[in-house]
Amino acid sequence: MRGRWPVIQLGERGRHGAGPARQAWETAQALAALGLPSLVLTPEELPDHPGGTTVPVKWQALPLRSVVDGRSMRQLARLTRHRHAPLLHAHGPVAHAVALGALLLGGRFQLLVRRSKSFPLPTLARPTFRTRRVRGVVATCQAVREALVGTSGVAAEKVHVVYPGVDLEQLDLRRTRPAAVRLELGISPQARLLVQVGSPDWKGWREVLAALPVIRSAAPDAHLLLVGYPRAEQREWIATLARELGVAEAVRVLPFRDDLPDILAAGELVVDAAWAGTGLSRPLLEAMALARPVVATRCGGTPELVEDGTTGLLVPPRDVATLAAAAARLLHDVETARALAAAARDRVASQFTTAHYAARLATTYRRIEPAACGSPAPPPHPTPPPRAGDT
Repeated sequence: MRGRWPVIQLGERGRHGAGPARQAWETAQALAALGLPSLVLTPEELPDHPGGTTVPVKWQALPLRSVVDGRSMRQLARLTRHRHAPLLHAHGPVAHAVALGALLLGGRFQLLVRRSKSFPLPTLARPTFRTRRVRGVVATCQAVREALVGTSGVAAEKVHVVYPGVDLEQLDLRRTRPAAVRLELGISPQARLLVQVGSPDWKGWREVLAALPVIRSAAPDAHLLLVGYPRAEQREWIATLARELGVAEAVRVLPFRDDLPDILAAGELVVDAAWAGTGLSRPLLEAMALARPVVATRCGGTPELVEDGTTGLLVPPRDVATLAAAAARLLHDVETARALAAAARDRVASQFTTAHYAARLATTYRRIEPAACGSPAPPPHPTPPPRAGDT
């Protein structure tokens, strides 16, 4: 197919390793393993990102500086007019806006966009999802789909659930460096380390911090590692709160890190205490793949991944006492924690690998634009993977 790609993967630079550009690369590589080539358009090349496969993909630079980046809109319109691609998959809000602008300027492609948060869409953003120029929306879990359809008014037939996936070969405890992480941070090998990732308030870090004194009353050697705080003043403020709670010596706060699998592996327990907006948490998924015990809240898409009492423990959002009790239970009952962790990795292996993700996404591509995969469209209403706990 000279002068033509089945799919363009479009993603802007993110604030950290899980940004839209990396999602575009990982998606292209996962699809390439199925024999479906993509062209990746991102601000910079990411050829050897950690945690992914090594399948080569085609790449071109596109600035994608902002949602009003007219230069990128014109470049994308010219590119797709001259070398038509049946389908363009936009992985972030800037990519989404630039793709819409390119269509207005005469670009030629069917547009698919991604949504990973279960917050209702902002009022001003709703037309950009409802427009007929957007042929489909990839929701990363059922909770995100329900928010798009039920609250934000996006047509149900446009929204397709495609669960994300991870590379189990890369996310193997034998390939991680937990001891090196603990040594770097000055955390004893004997410390009972809890890890929580994500800096917005709705990620629940305040609740985890508030629970730590209670956890330490049951497990005095419990420590907490908070990851993903880019601003020094925010890290200093959290340290002040920790001092007020009397746990300053047991708390570490880090900015974004590229070695997240190593950090998760260093934890004896991984916590996701989100109380709003969450879809299907990538750090939680990676922790389960690494066979780390997890305590998480019944929020957003988390119950679609974690089955309470089987692959982890679920607690109500913003319930500090129940969160503390669940964490203390797993620190005390090591056998239960190990059983949950092993079942968690099995859960990921059965439904949430990169191969599962690529197969589901290819099915969605065929439904929106059969030419993207060179085969007829599948039936209109596939059965999604079961939620955790479904029978």
